[in-house]
Amino acid sequence: MTNLSKYIDHTLLKPICTSEDIKRICREAVEYGFKSVCIPPSHAVEAKKFLADTDVLLCTVIGFPLGYNDTATKLCEISSMLKAGVDEFDVVVNVSKIKSGAWTDVEAEIKLIVTLLKPQNKVFKLIFETAYLDTTEILKLCDICVTHGVDFLKTSTGFAPKGADLDVVKMMRSHVGDAAKIKASGGIVDYETAMNFIEAGADRLGTSSGIRIVTEAPSTNNQI
Repeated sequence: MTNLSKYIDHTLLKPICTSEDIKRICREAVEYGFKSVCIPPSHAVEAKKFLADTDVLLCTVIGFPLGYNDTATKLCEISSMLKAGVDEFDVVVNVSKIKSGAWTDVEAEIKLIVTLLKPQNKVFKLIFETAYLDTTEILKLCDICVTHGVDFLKTSTGFAPKGADLDVVKMMRSHVGDAAKIKASGGIVDYETAMNFIEAGADRLGTSSGIRIVTEAPSTNNQI
């Protein structure tokens, strides 16, 4: 049995979010026992203070939301967020490089990020942005992630035309088995949808609707 709340990265990535908004979602994450809050990098330092002495993890995004920053820029962002005390890093893959067939560059970037984060015992979630990728590209990216020890394969930023897709999550889970975890994000707004993705193989859910999801759960203690 697992607490449903622990599947949820309580997310706020709107460009107009304020410090008060960040404080609110940190407070909500503590109250509802969510796994983490996922917030913009510029709010990481204040969020770390809000989460002090709690078991809620601090997650931020890198190269967000388009992913085509150069590798040095992404590594610089990560280094800065390590200093801020971030626990988990959701990094957007360079979709432009994938579409250009530059798989060597894609793999090199992923390897460098793993090399930076693993010694710090930080969690690396690679955002695939599956809405822009075909099946062959998704599976090849899965293989690269497994080869280099990426912790989570994340479906989406929530900024593309489509978010998480059940069939894609099932395909990713079938392909990687237990070699990597999967985070589904984008469009997960209620309990039924959340459970569908968990049953499809998602280990974590990125959503701004976490409170609705857990309060809709039929079990009072949210055990699934």
